[in-house]
Amino acid sequence: MTRIIDFPNQNSALRPITLAEFIGQKRAVDILASAVTAARRRMEPLDHVLLQGPPGLGKTSLAAIIAADMRGRFRQLSGPMLQRAVDMAAILASVEENDVVFIDEIHRAHPAALEMTYTAMEDFRLDMTVGTGLQTRSVSLPLPRFTLIGATTRAGQLPRPMRERFGLNLTLELYGEAEMIEILLRSSRLLALDMDRDVARLCAARCRGTPRVANALLRRLRDMADNTGRTTVDRNLAIACFDLLGLDDKGLEARERAYLACLAKRFRGGPVGIEALAAALGIETTTIEEDIEPWLVHAGFVERTARGRILGPLAGANSDVDLFAETP
Repeated sequence: MTRIIDFPNQNSALRPITLAEFIGQKRAVDILASAVTAARRRMEPLDHVLLQGPPGLGKTSLAAIIAADMRGRFRQLSGPMLQRAVDMAAILASVEENDVVFIDEIHRAHPAALEMTYTAMEDFRLDMTVGTGLQTRSVSLPLPRFTLIGATTRAGQLPRPMRERFGLNLTLELYGEAEMIEILLRSSRLLALDMDRDVARLCAARCRGTPRVANALLRRLRDMADNTGRTTVDRNLAIACFDLLGLDDKGLEARERAYLACLAKRFRGGPVGIEALAAALGIETTTIEEDIEPWLVHAGFVERTARGRILGPLAGANSDVDLFAETP
């Protein structure tokens, strides 16, 4: 459930290891750089940090960088694994000075587990109840000073007392094309791939403004290059890879195109309820809401309305092309 690491592995994970290497998210990075420098000068732990935004934008990387800058251990937890107060108590009882406790998907932790952090975050004290029946008693343990960093895609699902205990609340945004190109070029160098800016631009258009998607695509490009004995990714190899992965020129995958085709043709553009769409596609509603729709809604292909799903303005603007083909 927890892993303790000194520094992230930049070669395997392609993660930046300093704030100076971190591309994009300038406002968040500048705020963190200022806060870390001041905390180190005062010889204090960094304020607790809440990082919110879509998945794959670098929240884990930023947390690991902070741990390295604060000269502390990086303790990574998963919110869904924290379902009991005792789980959180065990982690807090083992922290050391300047540790960074990072909870990914913190909104999915059980409220009872989160409540254990309240006095720990404010007063560096662990309050808990031990024993049963007549032997029940309250125990208060002092804790070393540490920093808790939470990462969430749904900050509104966190209890308000939890949100208010974060001294730094930062939102990460999807990346623009120029930043994605720089990320692709940097990662391609780490993977020993030759890629020019034009090919990086082709890839960036299919990466949804998300570094995690970009790095996954680069690994597939590396696979194709290795299988043909090449170290250079040119336009032809890139397009062959896009075709193999089922990515069209708008970055849509096969199931997203199937969703749009169903909405456009079977339901005539909507409105239609999520249950009807799920039944027609043979896909669970949670998969549609969490995996398929987020990018379609963000990009303007689909709108969620009170009456149901409808085709969005981008889908209408592309009505003269075969947007809803099932293969690119």
